[in-house]
Amino acid sequence: MTDDSTIPQAPTVVSPWSIVLVDEVRMELPSNSPVVILREQDAPWRELSIPVGLAEGNYIAYGMKKIDTPSPLVHDLFLDILERHQVSIEAVRIVGVKGKLFIAELDTMGLKGRQVVQCRPSDAIALAVRTKMPIPVLVAEWVFVSVYKAGDKRGAGGTN
Repeated sequence: MTDDSTIPQAPTVVSPWSIVLVDEVRMELPSNSPVVILREQDAPWRELSIPVGLAEGNYIAYGMKKIDTPSPLVHDLFLDILERHQVSIEAVRIVGVKGKLFIAELDTMGLKGRQVVQCRPSDAIALAVRTKMPIPVLVAEWVFVSVYKAGDKRGAGGTN
């Protein structure tokens, strides 16, 4: 028989990243800009609301619903170029928030190795929802902490 009190317990490790799902594109009145709702895949299921431009919100919504358009949208063109140059998007990361604007990165892999490209969250999300293979969308833990600490559980505002 062993005494459980003498067995050291592993420390709880908080991941610096949360995997999120692109949950929906929503119009929140009286604003005239849509917001993209990102929801954590696992507990505590926090949400992040990222305001985007009207065109970007439409691109994201079309991609989420797999709606075809008469001609390719700019994000479709960009994905085609990446594919032809053998570059894949490995992840989308929401890495920061400055004031009311969020900052994102595309983590890519190609013939020249791994490259990280800073971009608008709306562009990164639009690309992620339009690909054939799922691309993980990650939010830095400190982004959630800073947004929730500011008292705005839905997000920071601004247009990204």
